[in-house]
Amino acid sequence: MNHPETARALFLKGYNCAQAVFCAFTDVTGLSRDESARIASSFGGGFGRLREVCGTMSAAVLILGYARGYSDPNDRNAKIRHYKLVQEYARRFREANGALLCRDLLKDVETKEGPEPEERTQEYYARRPCPMIAYRAADILDRMLKESAEE
Repeated sequence: MNHPETARALFLKGYNCAQAVFCAFTDVTGLSRDESARIASSFGGGFGRLREVCGTMSAAVLILGYARGYSDPNDRNAKIRHYKLVQEYARRFREANGALLCRDLLKDVETKEGPEPEERTQEYYARRPCPMIAYRAADILDRMLKESAEE
């Protein structure tokens, strides 16, 4: 599966940014697209359009947790390893996109505040970097999952 292209295509189909990335990795999580879309639905627009942490990054770190996370709350070394992985993801995401926060990624895009999402029109897609951010988020995640599997 081409995760980056799938994430981009899902965003262009109307899924929010977090759903686009999370749903692109159903082969990793084993979840259905419906389950994945529900889990990631709250993270779109930087947490419910609050413009906080980019939804694509939120989805990616959820997948990192699923695929490479820890479950024993007393395993300090596992926590350290996992948080190091998340911080490395954030570093690469920031390097590729210029920021981690939705509001910073959309600083040059006129957006409306509030819970109501904008209509998905050709104009909407033309002025947003989100499809390519979803692509890059999935690409970084792909590379990191492969690298961490080899360790």
